[in-house]
Amino acid sequence: MKIFSNVFEPDGQKIRTENFDLNGKWGKAYFKNNNPITLELGCGKGEYTVGLAEKYPERNFIGIDIKGSRMWKGAKYALENGIVNAVFIRSRIEFVEKLFGKDEIDEIWMTFPDPFPKKAANRLSSSFFINRYKKILKRDGTIHLKTDCRQLHDYTLKVLKENGLIPEVASKDLYAPGQQLDEILSLKTFYEMKFLEENKSITYLRFKMKQTDKLSEPYIPWD
Repeated sequence: MKIFSNVFEPDGQKIRTENFDLNGKWGKAYFKNNNPITLELGCGKGEYTVGLAEKYPERNFIGIDIKGSRMWKGAKYALENGIVNAVFIRSRIEFVEKLFGKDEIDEIWMTFPDPFPKKAANRLSSSFFINRYKKILKRDGTIHLKTDCRQLHDYTLKVLKENGLIPEVASKDLYAPGQQLDEILSLKTFYEMKFLEENKSITYLRFKMKQTDKLSEPYIPWD
């Protein structure tokens, strides 16, 4: 991927103490526009990053993942199909504050992240991570969580409740009979298709960041 023009791999040591060169400049310096930016965390093979970029050419999309072997597929597809509003970053998600500037991101997607049953601090929907997102996400910016893990879904709901955040949508089974899926939610990742083949329910949450106070992490047993 080092020759892909749509992939960035920040230095793992440098990013710990210094901001990435494009921090706060993604629209102007890379995309060459002021369009809204959507960020996909743990993008895997990039199905959502690329799929959304194809559907919404008037927006910009950035996928982050640490595993380049997965990301390669989406990055290659975007290059071969001239999808100029999609870009990928190979980095750890805990460095989002170094990668992006204040209020630079309009929307965040978490698509089937690792639930980390034994360590809440590693969950992408924990207050520990949401507090990071707050620094780069515009006020009233939207966060989405799509997962096959019911415990992670319920845990995230409790985190929101603890901090006075009300979900706009909270579905325990996106594909239950009678559900109406919009064109965004109808996109499926590689892992989502595997989970559906295993007859697992896919859950979905959507909420907005409306407060400026630091979120707290309640004690929540994993059950």
